[in-house]
Amino acid sequence: MMFKKLRQAFQVFTGTSLIGVGISLNYLANLGLGPWGVFHDGLSKSLNITYGRTIIITGIAVMILWIPLKQKPGIGTIIDIFLVGTVADLIIPYFDFSENIYVSLLLIFSGIILIGAGTAIYVGADLGVGPRDGIMVGLESLGLKIGLARNIIELLAFLIGWLLGGLVGYVTILFVIGIGPVVQKVLPYVDMRDNA
Repeated sequence: MMFKKLRQAFQVFTGTSLIGVGISLNYLANLGLGPWGVFHDGLSKSLNITYGRTIIITGIAVMILWIPLKQKPGIGTIIDIFLVGTVADLIIPYFDFSENIYVSLLLIFSGIILIGAGTAIYVGADLGVGPRDGIMVGLESLGLKIGLARNIIELLAFLIGWLLGGLVGYVTILFVIGIGPVVQKVLPYVDMRDNA
């Protein structure tokens, strides 16, 4: 029992930290942002606050969408809300934007893998999911494959972010189609949920 709790806590902190690092890599690649990145960029410009703070504010606001999906927050939810944005704000200000296409592409692909794997790791911990992923898990409980649910959420975030003036680049589509399959691939290896 104690081992299970330690593993769950480890997965939550590891997964959310990986997401924060992946988001930072995507931002620093300077080739456009992932869907939520587009949203956060547009909102941070509108509110004139840091990228990480925008992630935190968005997380709190998105929880309203949990109500119709009957999702309940857990300790993992709270950790996700604050840790992902904090990690991004601890990394982004200390690095320059990439000016090398090969470095940028490496950052993009690494970011996709880290965000997808991090999502699976902390969702699988079964201590509650982050606001955006609560929607993903709620849609999964309605019968959608988790990868498809993630892709739908990413697409909606992108469209809203684009309308807010967030940075869109030609690699944005890679995030729309790439993160869901990574989540689906990694989740079975780290899934501690009762319905697993």
